[in-house]
Amino acid sequence: MKCLIVEDNLISRRILQELLSSAGDCDIAVNGQEAIDSFAYGHESKRPYDVVFMDIMMPVLDGMEALRSIRALEKIMDIPPQLAVKVIMTTALDEPRTVIKSFYECGADAYIVKPLNRQKLLKELQALNLVQGT
Repeated sequence: MKCLIVEDNLISRRILQELLSSAGDCDIAVNGQEAIDSFAYGHESKRPYDVVFMDIMMPVLDGMEALRSIRALEKIMDIPPQLAVKVIMTTALDEPRTVIKSFYECGADAYIVKPLNRQKLLKELQALNLVQGT
């Protein structure tokens, strides 16, 4: 599994990277614009990401705007919906409005409220059929 971790906070990045290291290769982006660039490069190099862990609140471009751009790029690239990258929003914001906006306006596949742990990540990865249950 190829993962992109999009997180501006160093500690959160390291935690996610450590939790995901056994599941596959992880690349890092520190803001939404880097996420878009990494997503595009992954497709150009024929090594697209299977999953993106996207923080919402980031500098330069926030996670929701980055996700909208990624979904727009998928349409431009004619990527069929079943092959679209899975995007899991990761955030400290546990408010219904933000959750609804992430799913319905931005196209998120899942939403995890921090603090992150192995069980939360595994549950979402299994629900998205990215890893097998143990």
